[in-house]
Amino acid sequence: MARLILFNKPFGVLSQFTDKGTTDSPRATLSDYIDLPGVYPAGRLDRDSEGLLILTDDGRLQARIANPRHKMQKTYLVQVEGLPDELSLAALRQGVTLKDGPTRPAQVRRIDPPVLWPRTPPVRFRKSVPDCWLEITISEGRNRQVRRMTAHVGHPTLRLVRWQVGDWTLAGIPPGQWRPDNSPPGRR
Repeated sequence: MARLILFNKPFGVLSQFTDKGTTDSPRATLSDYIDLPGVYPAGRLDRDSEGLLILTDDGRLQARIANPRHKMQKTYLVQVEGLPDELSLAALRQGVTLKDGPTRPAQVRRIDPPVLWPRTPPVRFRKSVPDCWLEITISEGRNRQVRRMTAHVGHPTLRLVRWQVGDWTLAGIPPGQWRPDNSPPGRR
């Protein structure tokens, strides 16, 4: 039976087990939090993003989760700069054209600020610029896609938390912690 791990990746952690960067100071990696041989991330989550990262030892399952051709939905809680109007939200729902081509339509709705853990470092607060939270669900996973989409409609992302991938959610997993997923295969 395949092993599947649900990890709440903190801000500033690389979605890999080693740091192959060229910086003199080492950056935090998955190996700082997970000591399980043979599991690998199914997809990526940017260093400056937080939330659900799935790891598995099953290559086919890994591909099914990560490959955009399978259209597995990913839901993000996104704090954006400004207050997007209905026109901006409609553009995201229809799909926007980025430098690497048009995106698939997204599910987007404005939400109340979610109850989340404090981020370290905190998001910069500016009295003169309002912000709001969106829930955005996409079915592809291009590099920094959600950030590029919100910037495209004039509302840069301040904080991004991946909350759900397919049926798997972050519920009950504190930052920097992981738990095995023991759900039956039919629920995946």
